[in-house]
Amino acid sequence: MYTEDELLPISALQHLLFCRRQCALIHIEGLWAENYLTAQGRLLHEKTHNGETENRPGVRIVRGLRLCSRKLGLVGQADVVEFHESQTGVELVNSKGFWQPYPVEYKRGRAKPDNCDRVQLCAQAMCLEDMLQTQVPLGALFYGRPRRREQAEFTEKLRAETEDTATELHRLYESRQTPKAEYSKKCKSCSLYTVCMPKTTSVNKDIEHYLAKAREDSPI
Repeated sequence: MYTEDELLPISALQHLLFCRRQCALIHIEGLWAENYLTAQGRLLHEKTHNGETENRPGVRIVRGLRLCSRKLGLVGQADVVEFHESQTGVELVNSKGFWQPYPVEYKRGRAKPDNCDRVQLCAQAMCLEDMLQTQVPLGALFYGRPRRREQAEFTEKLRAETEDTATELHRLYESRQTPKAEYSKKCKSCSLYTVCMPKTTSVNKDIEHYLAKAREDSPI
């Protein structure tokens, strides 16, 4: 079990799966820069994190719920957690019967080819399980394009990947070392591109190579 001082943000899991160097720059060095992609995402999450509760027939919707898991060493905030009236689940204040938690994470773009969004959502579900002492088998990702939900099943395989990612996140954070860049096409969409300078700090290049190339390109 992790202590309160050792808890790391759930959002860091996605940073780690996207790029270890980006994760270290943000969560070890405390660096941040915003581009139009992160700005759109921030505005989307601000709308969902207003803390309001909404009641609909058979469903209670909670926005901005604080999450924590000492087992995973993670802390964060859910965009939306829906509680569906069910035969199993948890009891809610001023509500009869049982209610099944169902986390929903909002994303500005399209579904990604990797598993980073599902790992982040699974971590939220596992936090809810630790907090509420119940099972959370399903959740959903809502993508701004094409504005629809994709249901996610929290399988044993996905849970194992989430636990492994959380463990690796803590290892990276405890090392206090920022990995060298590994330049790829996805670097161009990163808001930290000018901070990271992946073309000049890549593991595949050294400073002498960079200076030699700069001299070759110089008109003088």
